[in-house]
Amino acid sequence: MKLEKFHWFQMAFQLKGSVIASIYPRVLWCAFFGFIISILDYFGLPVSHPMLGTVIPSLVLGLLLVFRTNTAYERFWEGRRCWGNLVNTTRNLARQIWVSVDEITPEDREQKVSVLKLLVVFAVTTKLHLRDEKVNSELKELLPDAKYDKLSTMNNPPLEVAFWISDYLQKQHDRNCLNIHQLINLQELLNILVDNLGSCERILRTPMPLAYAIHLKQLLLLYCCLLPFQIVDDLQWGTGFVVGLISFTLLGIEAIGLEIENPFGYDENDLPLDAICNTMKRNIDDLISLPPNVRSHPDNITN
Repeated sequence: MKLEKFHWFQMAFQLKGSVIASIYPRVLWCAFFGFIISILDYFGLPVSHPMLGTVIPSLVLGLLLVFRTNTAYERFWEGRRCWGNLVNTTRNLARQIWVSVDEITPEDREQKVSVLKLLVVFAVTTKLHLRDEKVNSELKELLPDAKYDKLSTMNNPPLEVAFWISDYLQKQHDRNCLNIHQLINLQELLNILVDNLGSCERILRTPMPLAYAIHLKQLLLLYCCLLPFQIVDDLQWGTGFVVGLISFTLLGIEAIGLEIENPFGYDENDLPLDAICNTMKRNIDDLISLPPNVRSHPDNITN
């Protein structure tokens, strides 16, 4: 219990992963403005206007911020769900290819291993595509040079990888190494991978409507500027501190929404795409390492 309390306080004062670094200039500006109003009030200038609190009702601003945060989190969670589906579908597709495709010649095993590695390539290229990055050395060990060079010229590398996998499956069916039912099932799993790619692209290419984002920022700025005039009569020299505290709360909520609405980057609050891709690679390596007798007779596997 004491350890949990320690972690709670440790997280409460943690800067890494928080939005403090992005909002503190605006918070300090609001606090300074509140301090200026306190000075003006001290010298007797008529700056106290409590009725300004009715200009922007707190409930309206709160609902706007909640909607902003919920919309951003929905995008974050949908991105995580897409990558979860991508992981599960990759595992199912790899397992079925490894078990279902018959091996007639020694080269068939090598081709099967290559196509399983293409499943990892699909995940990695999807990650790079969502980050708007070019094909890099991360794929060198998974691809022959010819295919690596080919991907380097493509506008959408994951789609090209999906085509290679689909072409392999069709050729195995033509060689009678897959029956038609197995082919259809495997192609459906591959379609799910492409669907998840499209869902991630939709999240990435559909930002928050500009008019909504601008209007929310305008209301936040107006609210924080009017706040000192409402509270200076009661708080006097404490106005700057309270204005800074309230602006920290409101601006922080707005910044959190901005932070998580694109979950595919490198920030602390983004999805751990590198770790997910590494997990998929380990899963494929484990599958490839299974000896033929274990693969052919799963009942022989013991704990």
